[in-house]
Amino acid sequence: MASAELQGKYQKLAQEYSKLRAQNQVLKKGVVDEQANSAALKEQLKMKDQSLRKLQQEMDSLTFRNLQLAKRVELLQDELSLSEPRGKKNKKSGESSSQLSQEQKSVFDEDLQKKIEENERLHIQFFEADEQHKHVEAELRSRLSALETEAAQHQAVVDGLTRKYMETIEKLQNDKAKLEVKSQTLEKEAKECRLRTEECQLQLKSLHEDLSGRLEESLSIINEKVPFNDTKYSQYNALNVPLHNRRHQLKMRDIAGQALAFVQDLVTALLNFHTYTEQRIQIFPVDSAIDTISPLNQKFSQYLHENASYVRPLEEGMLHLFESITEDTVTVLETTVKLKTFSEHLTSYICFLRKILPYQLKSLEEECESSLCTSALKARNLELSQDMKKMTAVFEKLQTYVTLLALPSTEPDGLLRTNYSSVLTNVGVALHGFHDVMKDISKHYSQKATIEHELPTATQKLITTNDCILSSVVALTNGAGKIASFFSNNVDYFIASLSYGPKASSGFISPLSAECMLQYKKKAAAYMKALRKPLLESVPYEEALANRRVLLSSTESREGLAQQVQQSLEKISKLEQEKEHWMLEAQLAKIKLEKENQRIADKLKSTGSGQFVGLAQENAAMLNATGQGEAVAKAVLEPVQSTSLIGTLTRTSDSEVPDVESREDLIKNHYMARIVELTSQLQLADSKSVHFYAECRALTKRLALAEKSKEALTEEMKLASQNISRLQDELTTTKRSYEDQLSMMSDHLCSMNETLSKQREEIDTLKMSSKGNSKKNKSR
Repeated sequence: MASAELQGKYQKLAQEYSKLRAQNQVLKKGVVDEQANSAALKEQLKMKDQSLRKLQQEMDSLTFRNLQLAKRVELLQDELSLSEPRGKKNKKSGESSSQLSQEQKSVFDEDLQKKIEENERLHIQFFEADEQHKHVEAELRSRLSALETEAAQHQAVVDGLTRKYMETIEKLQNDKAKLEVKSQTLEKEAKECRLRTEECQLQLKSLHEDLSGRLEESLSIINEKVPFNDTKYSQYNALNVPLHNRRHQLKMRDIAGQALAFVQDLVTALLNFHTYTEQRIQIFPVDSAIDTISPLNQKFSQYLHENASYVRPLEEGMLHLFESITEDTVTVLETTVKLKTFSEHLTSYICFLRKILPYQLKSLEEECESSLCTSALKARNLELSQDMKKMTAVFEKLQTYVTLLALPSTEPDGLLRTNYSSVLTNVGVALHGFHDVMKDISKHYSQKATIEHELPTATQKLITTNDCILSSVVALTNGAGKIASFFSNNVDYFIASLSYGPKASSGFISPLSAECMLQYKKKAAAYMKALRKPLLESVPYEEALANRRVLLSSTESREGLAQQVQQSLEKISKLEQEKEHWMLEAQLAKIKLEKENQRIADKLKSTGSGQFVGLAQENAAMLNATGQGEAVAKAVLEPVQSTSLIGTLTRTSDSEVPDVESREDLIKNHYMARIVELTSQLQLADSKSVHFYAECRALTKRLALAEKSKEALTEEMKLASQNISRLQDELTTTKRSYEDQLSMMSDHLCSMNETLSKQREEIDTLKMSSKGNSKKNKSR
């Protein structure tokens, strides 16, 4: 890692250094060009100064000549003014001289005119030259200032670059020293790696010899002990029971449960859609309550009425498929036999859709031909007819792929295993197409419903039916979207789970072999379950002694408790006897009171109502005064029967009453016998309950011990199976691991040598670059 980081750093520094060198060369060229430009401009400025000086000298000479000419003109004018009076006096005598003077004057005038013109021309040239000189001087001065500023900027850049170069040179020198140290450490590590490789080669040789010996031994054991290799032939290998993947089975059952829920929602939505479509046909365009609908719609309604017999089996088939996927089975396409029934139900529903499709299209055409249909409604009906055709086509496509997926469980040659993934992806595409078609149907039907609601002849029944159809179509759309997204999310798992089958084979050969495999799996599970029965364990001596002490203490406490229970039972029996005696006395007193009241009432009927009060008072006083013996002695006139939990007692009239003592003894003996019988039954029930409680307690203890032993045995079996699998894996992977380690170490050594060579080359390049930079700095 450190060498890689250093290589990255040096690469970056080299790149920056090359960039800075290129920039430095460009800047040098710019500075040289600017210096040449400034020198040329200085020479031009000198030339302009020289020309300006020449022009100034010419100007001075011209001004001097002009002054001379002006003085000469003044002299000529003075001479002319002096010659004029002389000429007046000597006109006659001086005609010849005047002619001469006029000729001279004309010559002077011409000369003067030429001088004046030349003077004006020189003035104009001087002014123009002056203005041009000033303009050129200003331009040159501005350009000189700009060049000076650019030169200062370039000089600052050059100074900054020189500083950076110096810093980079110092850094490179420091990095060079560090790299030299690291190269030394890497050389040491390379030496250690060579020593390690030699040791590893020796270990590899020893391990190779050991593994070759083990391989020969295992091959000899296999050849001697194994009668035949059942994994060699695919027909036999298909009968082998694969490893039980409980997580895979639970995942498949969960997925099947989700698919069942989605199919149930879809079936409910389809039932509602077909049912509400049937109701709509009875209402629009002709209401069946007012007028008869067309024969076409009657037939269409009759077919739609049968939709439940085609839609409900889809849910039942999916339910059977979900119930067939359990934790104990192996779920692949070859074992899912119930998928065939689901595909058959789907085929019957497709036949139903094909049967109702022409009637549905004709019904929409009939709606378009009615007088209530507008142009917009006709357009929506045409769109719906196209959508219904697409829906039937999508269902047919989906049915084709589901039938193909059901072939491996019935016909092994019907679908190749290599085509499973493509069929599953096509099922997902078909489901997404079904979702898109349902979205179009929902959109177009909602537009149609809004147009129909705006019609003046729209009834409330039609509006509610359209709303119901729209809700069913929305439910269909949502269900289709959920199924499509669910299948798309799990299609990768479906494709990956196709390899779940016999070991070292491409899969189950035929449904018959898959069925045989499942039977073998059940037998193997029953055999393993029989092996897991816990054995009876002997109790250790120390534990037996402790249990004996506990048993003795429990028996002593049980004897004391039994005595207490016996005493309490005797008390309870006595109290129950007294209770029954007093209950009997109370019943007898009540019977006597009732009979006395009856007798008094009978007497009052004969004697009159006047004597009733006195007799009643006498009767009450007599009852209060008499004791229990007198109450028993006075018997009623008519027979009375009294029923209770302890038996039945019958009383007769006064003519049949025996003696009081004999009757009381008889009743007493009867109840005493009954009480004794009940107490014996109670004691027997108590003893049985105590015995059953002890047995239940012992059984619970045995059950807890059995559960503990069961858990311990299961853990031991798991550990043993894990150890077996671990040892097998170690046996198969040790050779590969050592070979991989050897190849990795050889690759590592090669990479180390490559990195060392690269680092040496980089160090050499850095040395050369540092020497070149030092030479350049010295030359600078």
